[in-house]
Parts: sequence; C-alpha cells; structure tokens
Amino acid sequence: MRPVRADSESKRNLLCLAALFSIAPLAVGGQDSARKSSRNSATSSATKTGSWSGTLVSSNCNADEAFAESPECMKNVPGAKLAQYDDTSRVMYGLEPQESVAAHLGYSVTVRGTIEDDTIQLTSIELMSIGLAVGQKAPAFSVRDQFGREQTLETLKGANGTVLLFFRSADW
Repeated sequence: MRPVRADSESKRNLLCLAALFSIAPLAVGGQDSARKSSRNSATSSATKTGSWSGTLVSSNCNADEAFAESPECMKNVPGAKLAQYDDTSRVMYGLEPQESVAAHLGYSVTVRGTIEDDTIQLTSIELMSIGLAVGQKAPAFSVRDQFGREQTLETLKGANGTVLLFFRSADW
C-alpha cells in the first residue's frame, strides 16, 4: 500500500470545514441566547406600550402548528381563547379583552396596547390589508424577472388585465 498525500489546497479546505463545523454550534447557541434574552427583556414584568402584528389563532394551537397554518388553529374551540401568533418571532401572545378580538379568528391584524408577560392588553385592533382594493389602479413599477429582463406594468399588461403574485417562502 502506498501512503496518500493530500495537496495543500485539500488540507486548507479540510481545515476550513473542520473550523466551520466546530464554530457553527457556538454561533447558533449565541443566536438562541440573544433571541431568548431579547424576548425576556421585551416581555419582562415591565409593561411596554407598542403595536404587534400577526394572525389571530386559537390558544389551543401551539406556535409550530400556527406556523404550519394548521386548520385546527383557525377553529373556534370551546374553552380556548384567541391568541396572536407573530410569525416573525414565532411567539404566541395572549390578548385581553377577548371581546375585542372574538370576531377576527384567522385574520391578520395589528393590535396596539401594552404588553406584560406575553399578554397584550388591547387599546385597538386593525385588520391588515394586503394588496390593492378591487378596482384600485396599480402603481407604476419596474422590476427584473427571473431571466434578468426588466418588467413594468405596461410590459406585463394583458388583454384581460394583469395578475401579479408575490409569495414569501417558508424559509425566509
């Protein structure tokens, strides 16, 4: 058998991979700690005034189910309260008073009020509007398509109108 000798570039790549795999858990752990720390400071016993956006779901649903948009989260369950799920931070917030939100299960809303210990005391609730209202004219725009060509409202207009769909990937 002959000994195998790696060239310097292969050694360098191997060392980089080893360093990456040894540092990655530390970085992830640091992010988790920072996230928990900021969440704890935002929801400590001190009351904070602000606004929060999210979807109103049944409180018998957990954050993972809400993130997966489980149909069970949109059902009115006897004994369960409504909660607001923030898909940016994957946090469920309790809402009080419940009478203010009872008619909005499944809707995306912005609530204003004060928060203490993950419960928002509502002062107002506003339904989030997405897109243009029926009959509203789209503003002029210019954007590059997946092939690098510039597209405008005029270049996309068809004989029967235009439908543009933008979606958010689940892993953004």
